[in-house]
Amino acid sequence: MLETDRLRVAYGSDVVIDDLTWAAGDTDSLVTALLGPSGCGKSTLIRAVAGLERPAAGAIRFAGQDLAPIPAHRRDFGVVFQDGQLFTGRTVAANIAYGLRIRRRSRAEIAARIDELLELVHLPGMQSRRVDELSGGQAQRVALARALAPRPRLLLLDEPLAALDRRLRDSLAIEIAEIVRATGTPTIVVTHDHGEAALMADSISVMREGAIVQTARPGTLWAAPADEWTARFLGCATVIDARRDADGTVHTDLGPVAIDLPGTTARLGLRAESVAAQPVTDHDGGVTGTVLAVADLPTGARLRVASPIGEIDASASGSVALGDRVGLRLVPERVAVVGR
Repeated sequence: MLETDRLRVAYGSDVVIDDLTWAAGDTDSLVTALLGPSGCGKSTLIRAVAGLERPAAGAIRFAGQDLAPIPAHRRDFGVVFQDGQLFTGRTVAANIAYGLRIRRRSRAEIAARIDELLELVHLPGMQSRRVDELSGGQAQRVALARALAPRPRLLLLDEPLAALDRRLRDSLAIEIAEIVRATGTPTIVVTHDHGEAALMADSISVMREGAIVQTARPGTLWAAPADEWTARFLGCATVIDARRDADGTVHTDLGPVAIDLPGTTARLGLRAESVAAQPVTDHDGGVTGTVLAVADLPTGARLRVASPIGEIDASASGSVALGDRVGLRLVPERVAVVGR
């Protein structure tokens, strides 16, 4: 639905995006997350799509239409930024009505649409509240309602939850995803947060230094990152070699693991949950290590372990203390195969 063709965006001599060809959005992927570290060009790309930055070269198309001759206010795209950019000193209703009034909708239509959207974003009856009096989460809901009010062809969300606390971010991420799916609005959300991307998106595009390195559904992305940089960015603190014998056994320096490899050798990405630690008395005599640090979490203990390949992260479901010797075992379903 959205395509860039050899896109180049620069600020003077500073080239942020160069030769970017990318596609996002189809009937099976209504919400696309643009995921990457700060400064990689995510917001610049979104601003170019919105018409707020002029490309130096290349093309941006939506539904096959070249956007170059279409000014930002004619593209019929909704945009929500990190701070919401609400009109301070005005009411919730006045903010939501802004795009509708520009389009000369009738008062009755505007009032009905405001009521509809406030129900949708779980803020019923708040038409007369001034936006200065809203909490951060309420303000972002109003910003979303304002962007959705004219029924945009595409919704662009640029780090919409970054200023909120963790608990609110997770709950609002789910709510926003539900809202845009309820309205059937194709959406691109910019984020640097893996969890936020997974909660909101059908498909995730990982961006690095102005280039898209991989686009996949969340489950595929976690299980098969395109390269080692992507694996580490997605939380694989350790990357190790693996080799498959003729009998199909896959060996690593942390012991065997029952996974399929695309060839006879591969690189495996390990998160803490990829490595299970247990007391050596319960271990089968394989690889062991010494516990260097313990963090007790609701889901179990998160460990830092000195292992034969250096310090690694691991998880344990039982009681583990600093200095304990533990057996280490790879958890097949939690191991990522890099470049598969």
